[in-house]
Amino acid sequence: MSDRFPRAIELGLAGCQTCGKVSRLVLGRCPRCDSKLFMRKPDSVRRTVAFMLAAAALYVPANVLPMMSMIEMGVVTENTITGGIIYFWQGEAYPIALVILTASIIIPLLKMVALTWLCLAASGKIKPTPGTLSRIYWLTEMMGRWSMVDIFVVGILVALVQLGNYMTVSPGPGALAFAGVVVLTMFAAISFDPRLLWDRFNALQIDSSPSKEIDS
Repeated sequence: MSDRFPRAIELGLAGCQTCGKVSRLVLGRCPRCDSKLFMRKPDSVRRTVAFMLAAAALYVPANVLPMMSMIEMGVVTENTITGGIIYFWQGEAYPIALVILTASIIIPLLKMVALTWLCLAASGKIKPTPGTLSRIYWLTEMMGRWSMVDIFVVGILVALVQLGNYMTVSPGPGALAFAGVVVLTMFAAISFDPRLLWDRFNALQIDSSPSKEIDS
């Protein structure tokens, strides 16, 4: 006989996805904000995977196509993200190069890898420990908070544009693809329901409990 506390899903209780109020699922709609009630986010894993595949498809052109065109002292150069990092690094603008590297390459890539790993865990393809689940999800949440670093990069480039006589910066086609990567990874993170991880872990615990091990 298990002495664990009952879970909300076992009691038919659901938290509103809009205002957070906990109500009985049979009500159908939240009594506070009238939003539709769901026990879990509908098609969470499939939506997350779809957004991640779209982001991964755009990640390649975002890094291959020119991100920006620069006119410096009459010389026109087009740079990809990597080329821009190298340019600023060679120009000894190390903070700008590191910010672009972190915001444009490292964070989107880590976010896609982490969300893919979480989707595999939620669908039962891999069976990590609870501590690993918590750390990976914490990492995903932390990277999500730093998504606005990209706005900081744009602010730096706008400041450079204001230097008119010295340098002019204009966006290239890679900028649109990169914006798509940022937006799609944000949608993927929002679509993922972390409670699916604990549903899967709870199911594994029940399957491996002594009551299930019946000798023939």
